[in-house]
Amino acid sequence: MMDVNEGQNTVLWPALRPVVCAVALMALAGFAPAQAPNPTSASNPFFGSVTAGPATDQTLRLSLDEAIERGLKCNLGLKEAENDERSLHGQKNQAVQLFLPSITLSGGTGIYQHNLVAEGFNQGTIKKFASLLGMSLTGFSPITKDDLTAGNLNYSQTIFSGPVIAAFKAAGAAENAAHFEKMSARGEVVQQVATAYLHAIAASSEVDNARSRLRQAEALAADVHARHEAGVAANLDELRAQVELRSEQQSLTAAENAYEKNLILLKREIGIEPGQKIALSDPAPYSELAAQTPAEVMTVAYKNRQDYQRVQNEAVEYKAINLAYRLQRLPTVSFNGYYGTATVNGAGTRGNFAAAGAVSVPLFREAGLRGDEDASRAQLRATQAELDDLRSAIELQVRSALLDVDATQQLVTVARSNRELAARTVSDETDRVSAGVDDNLPLVTAQASLASAESNLVESLYQYNVAKLVLARSTGLLETTYRDYLGR
Repeated sequence: MMDVNEGQNTVLWPALRPVVCAVALMALAGFAPAQAPNPTSASNPFFGSVTAGPATDQTLRLSLDEAIERGLKCNLGLKEAENDERSLHGQKNQAVQLFLPSITLSGGTGIYQHNLVAEGFNQGTIKKFASLLGMSLTGFSPITKDDLTAGNLNYSQTIFSGPVIAAFKAAGAAENAAHFEKMSARGEVVQQVATAYLHAIAASSEVDNARSRLRQAEALAADVHARHEAGVAANLDELRAQVELRSEQQSLTAAENAYEKNLILLKREIGIEPGQKIALSDPAPYSELAAQTPAEVMTVAYKNRQDYQRVQNEAVEYKAINLAYRLQRLPTVSFNGYYGTATVNGAGTRGNFAAAGAVSVPLFREAGLRGDEDASRAQLRATQAELDDLRSAIELQVRSALLDVDATQQLVTVARSNRELAARTVSDETDRVSAGVDDNLPLVTAQASLASAESNLVESLYQYNVAKLVLARSTGLLETTYRDYLGR
């Protein structure tokens, strides 16, 4: 019979260990807002990926849906969350084994040689046995051999253990928490990839605007040069045109460089080799979002937010762990037995068996039991406090996201109006310069205002789409609703 304390620990800790490890893993995760692209995955695994295949010479056309699909297959952060879920599923199976019988079968056959003298039978002892049995020692050798064939069937099972039952419930809650953590990671991938894709689209728009402004600057420089050669324009006008041309060339180079870097970051997140050429096939989306009240969005969020469901399962997990510690005071009932057969030198088979029940009761471990119970109760209270705080955090995120959507939508409206006004100003100043009514200083100023207005419009569209993604993420339904929020 094992020691009562040893028996309790043997039964309890194999079940509790995976649960406690799961709690440590789950405590590190949670809802994270969108972040700016980062070239390294050292601090954030969602900026990394598992490369799906080598680069090719062909240009890969990539839509937003395809980019998200690749991210869900290859993103490093999601891979880690999926592996954590598999690990906890395996640990839950280990906890299940504590309820099931353990049956092992062993057997073997062999020839064994024995030295009776080495076993403690000296000549005097052997003579005494021979005289008692009426045997003669003539030709007797202390070295003997025998053929032994044996087989054993062992059975053991825990019939009742309160800590094991509670630990199994904790393991199930930990697995559920890992599942919701994985689903939250999928939402994070969708948000990160969509944000990176939209950022690349914005950078592409900046390249198109820079090329358009460069063509205008080239046309203006050529026109002013011709007018200067004809003697109807001052040398200062030509210098201004050349400065504007060089400035637009620099802007185009910077825009192209930023665009290529954004493509590299996007490829890094979705498992495409950095050297693979890609072309974005989707334009910048724009669609006004239907008005939603904070109460409507929060109702959806409390029902579907994966991080909220994860913490709820963690609370269930800690509650079960606390119960497991409290149930250590109850007896543990187990059954053990075996059946074996053996035959020596072909002399016939002989069977033997044993069947024994055991009851293990902790007699005096109250200080340790109370310490474990108090520690687990503190963890449970901390998780419940985290759950209450998360409800407030969800409301804060929802209200902030709604405000950002409204504000960025107004910024898009203003930016579009400013761009139209700036374009009309450039057109009017171009006509005045062509007619010789004015020099090109107001025109250069108007072109600079147009460039700023175009950049503001591109940035406003990007911020508006990102704000809608954040709002969709705050509801917990980003993966299934991002098309609706972006108006695709």
